[in-house]
Amino acid sequence: MARSGVEAGDKVFVWGLRAQGGDRGQRTVGVIDAFEEAGLNVLYQEIDSATNADANAGTATFVGIMGANPDIKIVVTDHGGLTSNVGVYATSARLEPGDVFFAGFDMSPATAAAIEAGYQNLVIDQQPFLQGYLPILNICLTAKFGFSGLDINTAGAFVDATNVADVAPLAAVEIR
Repeated sequence: MARSGVEAGDKVFVWGLRAQGGDRGQRTVGVIDAFEEAGLNVLYQEIDSATNADANAGTATFVGIMGANPDIKIVVTDHGGLTSNVGVYATSARLEPGDVFFAGFDMSPATAAAIEAGYQNLVIDQQPFLQGYLPILNICLTAKFGFSGLDINTAGAFVDATNVADVAPLAAVEIR
């Protein structure tokens, strides 16, 4: 939250999948909990099934929420498709780069473009190459050495304007 400059009492918007429960829903709950513990006013919107399937379907929802809440300081899109569509959402809501601090999950070429354009401020990169490579490595280690299994969270990388130039080419080929 230090990157965004928000203060206790500021309004933030979290657009996620809390209702899915399990590990997937925990990520949304964690974002909401962290904001509430910091004293921020959280506006939450569950991602509907149409937007979950096609991020463009959520454009009107985003524009409506931002129009009704012009004091929102941070938007968190807890969904790779929505994060990749931040540039569309922001321009449709007539936001300028820097009007709102956008944070989200999952790198993509469109997300990299939104960072470069100044709309997207921070992305947690799940590093899909590792998500594909590590299970294969696990199978090999189990077959050869009897390893019991790996449990690795690959979402430890952050991408912003300082490193997007290095990560964008990797996102284009689904390594990052």
